[in-house]
Amino acid sequence: MTDAAPKKLHIKTYGCQMNVYDSERMADLLAPLGYALTDRVDDADMVLLNTCHIREKAAEKVYSELGRIARLKHARTARGGSMILGVAGCVAQAEGEEVLRRAPYVDMVFGPQTYHRLPEMVARLHREKGAQLDTDFPEDSKFDHLSAAARVEGSTAFLTVQEGCDKFCTFCVVPYTRGAEFSRPVDQVLAEARRLARSGAREITLLGQNVNAYHGRDADGRETGLGGLIRRLAEIDGIDRLRYTTSYPAEVDDALIAAHRDVPELMPYLHLPVQSGSDRVLKAMNRRHGRAFYLDLVGRLRDARPDLGLSSDFIVGFPGESDADFEDTLRLVREVGYAQAYSFKYSPRPGTPAAAMECQVPEDVKDARLKALQDLLNAQQRAFNESCVGRSMPVLLDRPGRRAGQLAGRSPYMQAVHVDLPGKQAEAWLGRLVDLTIVAAGGNSLRAAAAEPAAGRSPRRIPA
Repeated sequence: MTDAAPKKLHIKTYGCQMNVYDSERMADLLAPLGYALTDRVDDADMVLLNTCHIREKAAEKVYSELGRIARLKHARTARGGSMILGVAGCVAQAEGEEVLRRAPYVDMVFGPQTYHRLPEMVARLHREKGAQLDTDFPEDSKFDHLSAAARVEGSTAFLTVQEGCDKFCTFCVVPYTRGAEFSRPVDQVLAEARRLARSGAREITLLGQNVNAYHGRDADGRETGLGGLIRRLAEIDGIDRLRYTTSYPAEVDDALIAAHRDVPELMPYLHLPVQSGSDRVLKAMNRRHGRAFYLDLVGRLRDARPDLGLSSDFIVGFPGESDADFEDTLRLVREVGYAQAYSFKYSPRPGTPAAAMECQVPEDVKDARLKALQDLLNAQQRAFNESCVGRSMPVLLDRPGRRAGQLAGRSPYMQAVHVDLPGKQAEAWLGRLVDLTIVAAGGNSLRAAAAEPAAGRSPRRIPA
């Protein structure tokens, strides 16, 4: 039973794509209670901050934002209204009681494994005094309690298939905030993918902290890895593109490599985080791969899919990293050749083993190494983009561009692509997968031209 006038919900999402997925599910859960999304925090009856604990000073940024919202909440109360304020996600999981101590005006604090209990928490707020704190790791899966409704904005969608991490890299808080590895049942994933396709999703990105550690079971109890799941998903009418992130190199098996070879819907682009090119640093990080293993894996993947583009994550200045260790990273980057990559200075995360390690690298050394690495990675990205000029490639045009008559989308390699179209063609092509010719490349995007109107491919029929 909802109120006649819908209440307004504002969700601010920090961090990874899994948090984006979780925020969408929170909105789904609150819709039956009468909450409709708004972009304006000052208009909201409920504000949720879905937080991330990965980046430097992540928690302090959340507390700063809470202070700003508290002023809006107090002003709303003074006018005779009310605002429910909640903190979700990994900062909530890691610092639940500390959040309530430092921000006593917060009404709800809940972790990423308990947001399915949001309606219950809201109900308790209305009948009990005091904030609601829920940071358990429940035995039952939250996915069993989520709404079957699929909300798709545009032609792309995220689908979480795996959560948690058992790897315990010494720099990472994820095992402590997301819990142990868990794979959703195969039939549950397929059902959600079909709902997304019926709602208009043409491209689905499979999400997981270690997504290629996926080992879900089907209705008969048989275990399926990510490669097998991808083959099943590719059979769903309406899904033209599949991606997955984030990968753990040691979990890439033969079946997944074969899927890159055999499944045309699986895009020729893979995010494969290596973190460092030094065996000594990788061991200190507790990564379960070495330099030679990683390079061999890259070779096997490219043998299976010669047009594969790779991206990666790098951490520079890990405790004890020497000049020679850093040079090993630069050599690995030159050997692999990346389409794009993400690189960061090491920063300690409280409670992780690396934070207590000796031989912390000075900040000025980190700065110099990061600049050298990013200069190399940026040059590789520009070269990869320039290699696309003159090629025809399918682009999913999923959003309007900055100018009238312009559309934007993503290439198979996750590059941003924009194209100017005549007349009403932009309106007709929005949400379509179109073969475009790349005519110019920038550091971060491509410009394309449409050869002829017939290049567009209409969406396939999606069964009800």
